[in-house]
Amino acid sequence: MDKWRRKFQQFMTGRYGADQFSRFLSGCIVVILVINLIIRTKVLYWLAVILLIYDYYRMFSRNISARFKENQWYMGWRFRVTEAAKKWKFKLEQARKYHIYRCPNCGQKIRIPRGHGRVSIHCPKCHTDFIKRS
Repeated sequence: MDKWRRKFQQFMTGRYGADQFSRFLSGCIVVILVINLIIRTKVLYWLAVILLIYDYYRMFSRNISARFKENQWYMGWRFRVTEAAKKWKFKLEQARKYHIYRCPNCGQKIRIPRGHGRVSIHCPKCHTDFIKRS
């Protein structure tokens, strides 16, 4: 077994290998194949095969700079998606605990805890007072 491992290590020397994008592709392949077990279409099967071929092509490629650029593109895309999801989650958590009002004078956002009835709100920016229900 050790002999095969050394041969595979020699084969992979100078090749790109697995990265975050290839792990994402592998996950997509598994999801597509599971869906294909339920739906049974040839389109999903061939899509999984094409993605698998592309995934292995990336792993065994010797063009490291091109594969690195692809991975950087994926990491940028993933960052934008996860940050948007974090912002959405934060806004939902804030909406459960607080009312967020805008000052009628300057438009400053002011966060007031829920459940305090009618409150007088003092704008910290322009010092305008206004009454709202929390």
